[in-house]
Amino acid sequence: MSITAPSEQVSTDTGSYDVVVIGAGVSGMYQIHRLRELGLSFRVFEAGSDVGGTWYWNRYPGARFDSESWTYGYSFSQDLLDGWDWTEHFSAQPETLRYCNYVADRLDLRRDITFNSRVTSAAYDEAANEWETVFEDGRRTRSRILITAIGPLSAPTMPAIPGVDDFKGEAYHTGLWPHEPVSFEGKRVAVIGTGATGVQAITEIAKTVGHMTVFQRTPNWCAPLHNSKIDPETQAKIHASYDEIFAKCRDSYGCFIHDADPRNALDVSAEEREAFYEELYNSPGFGIWMGNFRDVLIDKAANDTLSEFMRRKIRSRVQDPALAEKLIPTNHGFGTRRVPLESGYYEVFNQPNVDLVDIRETPIERITETGIETTDASYAFDMIVYATGFDAITGAFDRIEIRGRGGQKLKDKWSEGPRTYLGLQSAGFPNMLTLVGPHNAATFCNIPRCIEQNVDWVTDLLRHMGEKGLTRIEATREAEDAWTQHVHDTAERMLLMQADSWMTGINKNVPGRNKRTFMAYAGGAPRYREKCEEVAAAGYAGFVLE
Repeated sequence: MSITAPSEQVSTDTGSYDVVVIGAGVSGMYQIHRLRELGLSFRVFEAGSDVGGTWYWNRYPGARFDSESWTYGYSFSQDLLDGWDWTEHFSAQPETLRYCNYVADRLDLRRDITFNSRVTSAAYDEAANEWETVFEDGRRTRSRILITAIGPLSAPTMPAIPGVDDFKGEAYHTGLWPHEPVSFEGKRVAVIGTGATGVQAITEIAKTVGHMTVFQRTPNWCAPLHNSKIDPETQAKIHASYDEIFAKCRDSYGCFIHDADPRNALDVSAEEREAFYEELYNSPGFGIWMGNFRDVLIDKAANDTLSEFMRRKIRSRVQDPALAEKLIPTNHGFGTRRVPLESGYYEVFNQPNVDLVDIRETPIERITETGIETTDASYAFDMIVYATGFDAITGAFDRIEIRGRGGQKLKDKWSEGPRTYLGLQSAGFPNMLTLVGPHNAATFCNIPRCIEQNVDWVTDLLRHMGEKGLTRIEATREAEDAWTQHVHDTAERMLLMQADSWMTGINKNVPGRNKRTFMAYAGGAPRYREKCEEVAAAGYAGFVLE
């Protein structure tokens, strides 16, 4: 069994540019729009056959926003806002991909993109002060500036289970889902993984499947999405309120419309606390995670009250008490990992045609030609769905051999955890700028809101360099050390540093990804934006410009 992504004929385009951008997802698309203002020659190279990034690749059943759709779209163009109506409060993948295509069409973005161009390596040529980028088919291109727009969740990982290639039935990874429809009717389907994509896929597959067996290693705390269609009256209100919506996002910790309640959980009565949790639980979106009491992600005693509330909710929704206990996390508190939002996930396990296998009790030993063997049983399947996630944040960088000054590999430099300045550059890699890179607020954010900030900052930097006749920028080691320390200091006060997750660098599906570090930025988007503005106002302090 092999899992491959769609492909088409590759263009023979090559060339030399002022700027090369890798990736035509949400960040790469906006970067095109801003680069056009600068009068620089540039080209965007995209591995897929069209725009969309995450929303191009992730076509698995149930794929959907976890932030309100009307907070997710680009905010920079009133024309784009006026011309688009979201049909649901939390848009599904097909509509989101249509939105990306709408933006690409309205702004004529494709003329600056070469598709079907997967980058395999990028090396800095010190003598020429240029980056040479090499593609899978052997083509090469050169540029003075290299911008990565490769996304934090774009490197799918398969589990380290023997026999994965032996299975003779249908097999799919959620992050590389086929473009054609996949039917589950009458089929025996295995789903391996219960992370965010697994939760969405399991809920959708359960609607039509013959029989489904879910193989769970680590249960997740999930909260109700409460999605609904947008009626005409609400649609009009959204269009009239975009300035207010985006202002609220700008000021909130994670750029969601939800921001922390100023009270502490333990400062109110048990009755008041319970009522507040109930209100949040029954409200749409991330309010129960990002809009809760200000201390529930910092103070364990406060978090325990919320976790206990969520335990009771799971037990009330799953009919089999023993099964309910298997679905309740025991190794982390609620919200200390990114919270999957669900629409009937727990009720799936009440269906007679759905089974749960806890692989902590009976681990998977191997994949066979006909199915899956655990330590106590053999299962036959027609289809296996690998909902085993991504090598998050740094994984997409690791899959490109990136070499900086002196031939140093970025993967080697980051082997003990990423080291960056502002999450936008790494010392020793001049003229390479990383949109939504590690240690960047955009990795812990309603991502388009933080993407716009990243792209605007990079664009202003390139404008400054052009006006001053500067051709080289590199972060100093001192600035990198200080920022990396700040990232870790900020995260240390958060309970999420105690949980195993992609944010803390732990990924059991990736060899060597077992050192606890912090991959994102936990200081909040407003604080991050202020720091970036301070650096720019001080003549890009912490960078050497030549």
